[in-house]
Amino acid sequence: MFSLLVMAGFMAVLGGFELLVFWWVFTWGCVVMLLVSLFFWFSPSGLANCYSSFFVMDNFSFSLVSMSILVCCFSVLASVRDVGKVKNKGKEFVLSVLVLTVVLFCCFSVSSLFSFYVLFEFSLIPTLFLILGWGYQPERLQAGKYMMLYTVGASLPLLILVVFVLVELGSIFYGRVGMDRFGGGWLVVLCASLAFLVKLPIYGFHLWLPKAHVEAPVAGSMILAGVLLKLGGYGLIRFFGVLGLSSSLIVNVIFCLALVGGTVASMVCFAQVDVKALVAYSSVGHMGLVLGGVCSNTEWGWVGALFMMLAHGLCSSSLFFLASETYKCYHTRSLYLVKGGLAVIPGMSMWWFLMCATNMAAPPSLNLWSELMLGVSILSYSVGFAVFTGFMTFLAAAYSWYVYAATQHGQNPLWARGSVLIEEYANYVLCFSLFLPLSVAWVSLLSLS
Repeated sequence: MFSLLVMAGFMAVLGGFELLVFWWVFTWGCVVMLLVSLFFWFSPSGLANCYSSFFVMDNFSFSLVSMSILVCCFSVLASVRDVGKVKNKGKEFVLSVLVLTVVLFCCFSVSSLFSFYVLFEFSLIPTLFLILGWGYQPERLQAGKYMMLYTVGASLPLLILVVFVLVELGSIFYGRVGMDRFGGGWLVVLCASLAFLVKLPIYGFHLWLPKAHVEAPVAGSMILAGVLLKLGGYGLIRFFGVLGLSSSLIVNVIFCLALVGGTVASMVCFAQVDVKALVAYSSVGHMGLVLGGVCSNTEWGWVGALFMMLAHGLCSSSLFFLASETYKCYHTRSLYLVKGGLAVIPGMSMWWFLMCATNMAAPPSLNLWSELMLGVSILSYSVGFAVFTGFMTFLAAAYSWYVYAATQHGQNPLWARGSVLIEEYANYVLCFSLFLPLSVAWVSLLSLS
């Protein structure tokens, strides 16, 4: 695995971006080789496979690592025409994405709490490089500052908890921590969850996310929404698994905040003018459902949360890519100005429809199965939350349809420019590559439940 990643980085740094076809062939080759090697790590029994004292791979890790590789590789393809020039430092861009891919791979597969924390924080550095180095506007400096202050500040209690576990219990591995002797006390739960609540993020800790998405390049938005937000859900599942949670006041508070905040974030989507900001707020709503499934402390809730993270990772990455391609044609992302996509970019309009339908959990997408499982787990926790779950599902369908209708219908502006034919074919292949797992992945992932 690491040899393949090193080879990919070596070819990326030395190869250059002179030939677009070469990069498509090379990136697809890397995707196939990496996923084939990951296939041998899959455990049909659902048990964790220990490959060393440092790496442990179970089905949760396997699924998220596979998605990370797909999103990171396709983010390079989505950016090859933008940063593939010498003046835009294309080699440094690919190297940053490669480093981030390796960090995410290790973060999803390490067995040590301390190593997970170090990698969890280190993932901010290449992400910050992507935003500051290849962002579009000067406001990217403020976006980077918001992201660093929110995430680093909220992770300090987690660092204190990890150091306390290391000193007091003498073990920093998931399976041998023994933190259940604390009984899931509210202070321990708060220290363990605060960093992940900001990373998801939930409503109230989300202010850094729309700023980062609006100012980030297309690759930064795809990786941020597709993979980095999932570190929060993965961390909650891992830490809640070793805390031995049953029911406590702080968990109930987090549960309420997740569903109420997700509903409010879904309503805020209708007030957004920027397409990328709307997709960013929709991520807050979907991650609220993920947090509700995790806090339900049921098998269906955790598997449904995993399915939602996988579905949202692929779908949101596709939506940000489509928003970027739309910007190239209209030179704006305003919903008031982006009109008539059916006439300007008819091929991309089809993908807008498919991705918006997937985002609203239309069958047979993975989003539908994840929302069904999360709905059952949330209702088993408390019937009173059925109202918020229903509102979030309805609002997700409403704003997804609103985005499609607002951008693809109406009178197209005179300054809109259609895509070049070869670029449009490349966009079709990339969208299909991200859409295919959304429509058929649930067949194989049902074995996880």
